[in-house]
Amino acid sequence: MTQIATGSDTAEATAPRPRSRPAIRWGSLRDFLLVPPIVLVLIVGYFINSSFISGANLTNVLTTMSGIALLVLAEVLVLVVGYMDLSLESTFGLAPGVAIWVTMGTAKVGAFTWASPWMTIPIALVVGLVVGVANGLLIVRFGLNGFIVTLAMQIALRGLLTFLTGGFTLTKIPDSVLWLGNSRIGGVPVNVVICLGLFVIGYLVLNYTTAGRALYAVGGNQGAARAAGIRTDRVVISVLIIAGVLAAIGGLIYSGQFASVQVAQGNGMIFDVFAACVIGGVSLNGGRGSVLGAFFGITILTLIEKLLSYGGVSADSLKFINGALILVALMITRIASGRRQE
Repeated sequence: MTQIATGSDTAEATAPRPRSRPAIRWGSLRDFLLVPPIVLVLIVGYFINSSFISGANLTNVLTTMSGIALLVLAEVLVLVVGYMDLSLESTFGLAPGVAIWVTMGTAKVGAFTWASPWMTIPIALVVGLVVGVANGLLIVRFGLNGFIVTLAMQIALRGLLTFLTGGFTLTKIPDSVLWLGNSRIGGVPVNVVICLGLFVIGYLVLNYTTAGRALYAVGGNQGAARAAGIRTDRVVISVLIIAGVLAAIGGLIYSGQFASVQVAQGNGMIFDVFAACVIGGVSLNGGRGSVLGAFFGITILTLIEKLLSYGGVSADSLKFINGALILVALMITRIASGRRQE
């Protein structure tokens, strides 16, 4: 028997339903969690010295962090796919060191060189690439532990730089490297332009490309990613190669800024790199992390270092602050995720 709709039923059917409020996308806001602390540091710096927030000082902050920031970008990519690369700090010194050693000579070998000065930058990039390939083959093809491989590579590369330079600081720097470290384009330092440009590329690739989604998939569950048709071995090796090249670019910028390559260049930087990554919300377990968050992480660390120098505090205190910030960031991540960190 057919039911006849009453007027009240018809009114209920045709009445507009209240729209539900769109859910807040907390994931998109997570990248900006460090913005309030950065603003706070700037305010404190202003009261200590009003020139702290001047354009010249903020540009100097970006210039100071441009070299190590590329190490942070490299480590973000490696962490996202579920690995760690401790050798980045040694590549940071070795790549420009080898390139300048073969193009400009050293105090030990004098004017004897093997290549023209214009080849300095390409040679440095090749060194970074070779280190990345070596790491990738040892970890992926030979199945060795990534942490131990990159730790051993860190030590070996540091020793290789010392051997090649005879323990002397390289001070004969080609013009191309000095240009990277000190020149300006439209009033903006070249190193800042390169650093920000590479971060933008990294952000776009990770968030808006198939390759970026593949990185997160591999880091989240490598077995599932492989079952889905992703060539996980190729992804990991490619990331390690890119990380090595980024470390080489950062080392070139750093060498140009200081017009030298010291034997210990990059030594200990990996701790600041991990601090920036963790503070920026990058997971040490893989599959989660943001280029933007890591950029804010190295920014606040650099600002704190500058603030300490403005306040007359010893730079050694920064080690304690970095360690404390890492612990706090880990605890916040543990509370927010509700999962134990392995």
